[in-house]
Amino acid sequence: MKICHIFAGGDLGNVADSRFIRERGFVICADSGYRHAKELGLHPDVIVGDFDSYSGKLPQDCEIVRTVPEKDDTDTLMAVKIAIEHGFDLICLYGALGGARFDHAFANIQTMLYAREHGTELILVGNELVYLQGAGERTYPRSDGSGYFSVFALTETVKIRELRGVKYPLSGYEMKQSFPIGVSNEITDGAAFLTIESGLALVIQTK
Repeated sequence: MKICHIFAGGDLGNVADSRFIRERGFVICADSGYRHAKELGLHPDVIVGDFDSYSGKLPQDCEIVRTVPEKDDTDTLMAVKIAIEHGFDLICLYGALGGARFDHAFANIQTMLYAREHGTELILVGNELVYLQGAGERTYPRSDGSGYFSVFALTETVKIRELRGVKYPLSGYEMKQSFPIGVSNEITDGAAFLTIESGLALVIQTK
């Protein structure tokens, strides 16, 4: 699997403990996300942005894509587009959650949808792990912390065949977009198993 790590400028969280950050891959920094890469000792392959939030020195031995502030795409979305063009199967996006800008966090959830529409999986990695899941079964290993495991309907309804390995299991349940029944569940076994018949869910695993 070809993995791309993208660093945005938001709160990085405790990503050093993430199993994803230990996977070697291509590194793209979106504007001030370059600071996070430097803190982790990672050298970027590409840095993209209008540099309205980063004014420091940039490395000379990587590709720099300069943009302007007046544009439709966020710097993060542009970084994701570059990753998609390179044909990566999985994009791990860091610095995309937390901080004072909820609008940026929501924009990054929409960016997950964009990546999915273009055949690439995008995961938000921070103090939470955020996934999109459509039809099929997926396994979510329990993290080292006790944390929460939440499932929300992104489409109007999500037909859940089974959710097991959690404190509050579901079977044959139609989850609605307008009712957050899936919030603050807990993984009680080594992993949670979610099988979806139809619809698209947002899955958030808190460390």
